[in-house]
Amino acid sequence: MVKNRELRKWLTAAIDESAVDSGFGLNASQIAVRSQLLDLAEDLLAPRRRRPRVRSLYVWGEAGRGKSWLLDAYFRALPLEAKRRVHFHGFFDQLHRQIHERRGAATAVEEAVRDLTSGAKVLYFDEFHVHDSGDAALLTRLLRQLFAEDVVLLASSNYAPSSLLPNPVWHHLMEPGIDLILDNMDVMELDGDVDFRSRVQGSPAGFQAGHWITPDSDDIQLNAVGLQRPQPDEAGELTVGSRNFPITAQRGRELWITFDQLCSAPTSAIEYLQWVQRFDHWVVLDVPTFDIADPEAQQRLINVIDILCDSDVQTTIVSSASVSEFRDGAKNRPDAFRMLSRLQLLHNVPAAVSL
Repeated sequence: MVKNRELRKWLTAAIDESAVDSGFGLNASQIAVRSQLLDLAEDLLAPRRRRPRVRSLYVWGEAGRGKSWLLDAYFRALPLEAKRRVHFHGFFDQLHRQIHERRGAATAVEEAVRDLTSGAKVLYFDEFHVHDSGDAALLTRLLRQLFAEDVVLLASSNYAPSSLLPNPVWHHLMEPGIDLILDNMDVMELDGDVDFRSRVQGSPAGFQAGHWITPDSDDIQLNAVGLQRPQPDEAGELTVGSRNFPITAQRGRELWITFDQLCSAPTSAIEYLQWVQRFDHWVVLDVPTFDIADPEAQQRLINVIDILCDSDVQTTIVSSASVSEFRDGAKNRPDAFRMLSRLQLLHNVPAAVSL
C-alpha cells in the first residue's frame, strides 16, 4: 500500500506534468480541486479497517476552465484498477440499449446499471448534464443505485447541481436527483477567467487537428488543407440497425456529410457513437448560423460536437459563415457554450485567405 504522503506526491506530480505538457500552470481554483482529489484518493486507498464512507465529488464550472482536463489527469494516475470513465452520451446510449434488451423486466434499470458499472469502485462521469425529462428520471435511479452500492462517483459538469435540467417546466423532475447529489457528493466550483481551450499549444492531433473553413467559390481554403469537395457520384448511405442515412461521401475513414444530413435528419447519439468508431476525420459541410437552423438541429450539432471532441476525432467544419459570425449567432442558445468552447480548438481558415 502506498503511504499517504507518497500517494499525494505521486498524484500531484502526475497532474502537474500533465499541465506542463498542455502548456499552462494550475490556477488557484484548480489547485483547490486538486487538493480535494488527493483527499479522495487517500480515502479510496485507505486500509479497509480504517476506510471512512467515501463521499463522491461533483466539480462544476464554465466551459473550458479545465474540469475535464484535471479530472482526466487525476483519473489516469489514480493507482486503482477498479475504475471506469464514461461520457454522458456514450453511457446513456449503452444504458438505453441495456434496458431495451430487458424490456418487460421489473428490474431492467437496476440490472442494466449493474452490468455497466460492474466491478467499478470509482465511476468518472464526464460532462454530467441533463436536458431531457425522461433522462432525469433515469439519472435519478442511476444515482440512487450507485450510492446504495458505495460506488464513488466523480463528475464534471457545466452546471451547478441546482441548475440541472434547467427548463423550469421540467426542473422538478430532477429535484430528487439533485437531493441525492447534495447528500452524497462534495460539490466544488472550478472557476476562472480563462478558457484554456483558447490557449492550446503543441502539435495538433485528433479533434484539434481540424479546421473551421469559410471557403471561396473555388474552394481554395479546402484545397489548402488537403481536402477536395466530393463529386455527386460519391454520395452514399450509412446503415445503423435497420435505418439508412444519406451522406455526401465516404473516403476510407474520412466521412463527408452535410449539416442537413447530420442534424436536420432524425439522427442521435446512437448513430454518432457508431460513426466515430468508423471514421477518423469528419467533414461537415454547409453549417448554417443558428438563426437559420431549427432548435432540434441546433441541439444535434451541440451533441455531435460533444461526442467528436470527447472521442478526439479530427473535425472540419465548412460554413459560409465565419467562426465569429457563428459564435455570435449561437452564444445565446442554451447549452451551446460547451460547443463554442470546443470550436476554439479548430484552426480558423477564413475566406480569401490561403495557407
